[in-house]
This record gives sequence, C-alpha cells and structure tokens, in this order.
Amino acid sequence: MSSASKRPTVKDVAAEAGVGVMTVSYTFNKPERVAKRTRDRVRAAAEKLGYHLPDSTARALRSGRTGQLGVVFGEHLSYAFDDPQAALFLAGVADVCVEEDLGMVLIPTRGEVTDVERILGAAVDGYVLWTTTDDDPVLDAVVRSGRPAAIQGGPDIEGITRIGSDDQAAARAVAAAALPRGDFPVILSLPLDRRREPGLTHGSELPQSIPFPVTRHRLAGYRASVTAAGYDWHQTLIAVTERNHREHGAAAVRALLPSIPAEASVVVLAMSDELALGARDALGAQGDYVTVSGWDASPAALAAGIITVTNPLREQGRLCARTALDPSTAQPEIAWNIIEPPQERTRNDYTTPID
Repeated sequence: MSSASKRPTVKDVAAEAGVGVMTVSYTFNKPERVAKRTRDRVRAAAEKLGYHLPDSTARALRSGRTGQLGVVFGEHLSYAFDDPQAALFLAGVADVCVEEDLGMVLIPTRGEVTDVERILGAAVDGYVLWTTTDDDPVLDAVVRSGRPAAIQGGPDIEGITRIGSDDQAAARAVAAAALPRGDFPVILSLPLDRRREPGLTHGSELPQSIPFPVTRHRLAGYRASVTAAGYDWHQTLIAVTERNHREHGAAAVRALLPSIPAEASVVVLAMSDELALGARDALGAQGDYVTVSGWDASPAALAAGIITVTNPLREQGRLCARTALDPSTAQPEIAWNIIEPPQERTRNDYTTPID
C-alpha cells in the first residue's frame, strides 16, 4: 500500500500536532483533560490527515455483528434483580454471554408505543424475551427485525423459538399432589393480562381469553385436577395478583380469608414460590394447618415445606441465549418434577378452623 493510500493512525496525528499519542486519545475520548488550544491543534491535524475515530456502528455494519445480545424484559427493570427466578434466568443468559465474549443489553418494555421503537433501534445480534402476552406488540417488532430470537414461557409466535416446559401438565400434577391434603382449594394466580389488575374472582368469572400463556396454561392444569378431585371449578376462588412478588401473594391471601369457611381445610395452589411464601406470611401460625403449593422449587419454598414444581430457569436462560445466537440450536425438552414434602398429618388432622 502506498503512503498516499495508507489510512492515518493515532501516531500520525500525534506527530502532525506535535503531541503525544495519549494526548490524541484524550482529545477524542476525554476532552476535559486537554487544554482547548491543544485540542484544537489535535483536531486540526486529524482533519488535515483525514483521520476518523473507529466507529462501533461502522464496524458492526462491516462485520454484520454487534457483539451484543438483547434481553427484552416486560417487567419493571428492578424485578430482574429482585425476583430470584428472574435473576436465575438472566444468570443463564449471562453465562452464554461470558462464554461467547458478548455484551448483554437489557431492553425494558412498559406497554407503551415507544416499546417497538426501542426494540427495533437496539444494536443487538439477537433477542431473548421474558415471557409476555399473546398481544404484546414487541413480538411483532422482534420478528420484523429479522434477528434470531427466543422467548421463555411463550407465547408461541412464528419467528421466535419458545423455550419452556409443559406448564399445563405440571400444574395438573402439582395440584393433584396438593388437593388430597385439604378440602377447600383456592388459587393464587399470576396476572391475567398486561393490565395486571389484582382482584378476587371465581372460575366461572374468568375471561374467555387469557393472553398471558403462563397463567392460561397453569389455570387449565389446575382446573383439570380440581375438577377431577370432585370440586366445582366455577365456584373455585381465585385471587389474581398484580406481579409475582411475595408481598402481593400475602395481600391476595388476606383478601381471600373472609371468603373461606371457618371449618375449611384450605389448599392454596400458588403459581410461584414467591406467591406461595407470601401466602405463608399472611397465614402466620395458621399456615401449619394449610397446604400450600408453589412453582420453581426455590430453596426458600423447600425449606418452608411447600409442594413445588422444578423449573430450571438458569438452564432455560442459557438455552434462550444459545438459540438467539444460533436458531439451529437443538431444543431439548425442559423436564419438570414435583417435590412433595412428607405429609405428617392425615387429612382429618387438617380441620383446624381458619380465623
């Protein structure tokens, strides 16, 4: 390559301006550390030589890669760090990012029109999505981007690989394990839709369409077992929570208590361990006479004697990340198991009244 066609370097600019290489670097990256007269001289030398800083966007355009993996998160951003299961999932994504020397970009969505712009404008090589609703517009935005994507828990969308276990079958199994320990089932539900409105309802009052697939599938599994056990699903009490937080589970159970007969032996079917632990908090000492089931097999739930479902979210985070980088990644079945603590009392011992 002739000297005339050689691309100028930092050293060339430093020599032209009569300064050190570090001064050139500071001029462009930390200008506050360089005197104005010196900055002007360096920039004049760079302009004369046709020197331009390496541009990350330009590099990405040339290589077709940004070195970043986008994680689309439809919860409050702090939820990613506060919720133990969300943190496990993100740790799985981070495992792959470390292995592949990638950055991880958290892209929060708030159900606003700007969500789509934020998704399409992200400089990432692929997307990992936390479970969302069937009608979430960010799903279409991800597909339109043309970048590979994987979603934990659903929904099933063409162009996005769903990673997750069979929630309906698992819900049916965990309910079947819990129901023989009492005689009055109630359900502690995750949100039904993106409005996230908490409240009390019955099986007969549920909407015909529930756009959150995780909630929809778990309710279907509970319904199958509740009905098989001889209970009337239409009269089954359901407390819907705003978010998957322990305190929301506690508040929902406190709201349920006035509707539960005093002589009832209660079985709380909670859609997560956090909600199940909240139920325990609300019941206090009475919790010794109430059966509670949860979901995720967290250490805290196991220590509390809660019947629960294994849900390997770190494994799912890793698989989502691998799939978002390479859509041809093999998709193994996500196995689940019921963990059931010993039943120390008989069914007739679960008749202590709930105050």
